[in-house]
Amino acid sequence: MEYLKLIGILIIVIGFALKWDTTAVVVIAAVATALCSGMSIPELLTTLGQSFVTNRPVSLFFLTLPMIGLVESHGLKEVAVNAIQKLKKLTPSRILNLYLGIRELGGIFGISLSGQVQFVRPLITPMVTAAAEAKRALSPKDIDLIKGRAAAVDNFGNFFAQNLFVASGGVLLIAQTMDQLKHPVTPTEVVLNSIPVAVVTLVIVVVYNSWFDRRFNAKEDRA
Repeated sequence: MEYLKLIGILIIVIGFALKWDTTAVVVIAAVATALCSGMSIPELLTTLGQSFVTNRPVSLFFLTLPMIGLVESHGLKEVAVNAIQKLKKLTPSRILNLYLGIRELGGIFGISLSGQVQFVRPLITPMVTAAAEAKRALSPKDIDLIKGRAAAVDNFGNFFAQNLFVASGGVLLIAQTMDQLKHPVTPTEVVLNSIPVAVVTLVIVVVYNSWFDRRFNAKEDRA
């Protein structure tokens, strides 16, 4: 019977695989898991309400969405594109490498750039696209590749550098969890062991971005 408590995971996997409505799948999975765990509907609603109140700062990023739409409608993307077009020496890989360095440096000081919606879409992607267009005309596939690469660089910088700040939530959570598992570590130890990972990530992504540039240049030569 204990395995029935994992039914929510199965529902989510099936729902996402069949491309059902995301919100509906998550709600159904939550209800099914609660019922199989012996919780009543009132208990489930109480748990959801308490979790929301406890973690409500997580939802604050929604407040930034109207601001991003406002600055885009007033020409933020066009300003970024014009600036890059004037800097002929900037290539897509150099912009991406610079952003990755800034992302990891921000992680060291506990500064979050808010990622995909607030930073990559309105700024980084248009800048990389403009740098690539300075070399040759881009096809829709090229633009999609640039969007994907910009998003990937942001994910690399965020995921592998988020534990470089001793007071970050991830570091404190790791330290607390390890302590509960009778393997005590200090936040400082977590940070020190995260540094090599961040450095290796930086090197690998820089190399891959350089290859990304060469692929565009090869297409330009064939054209």
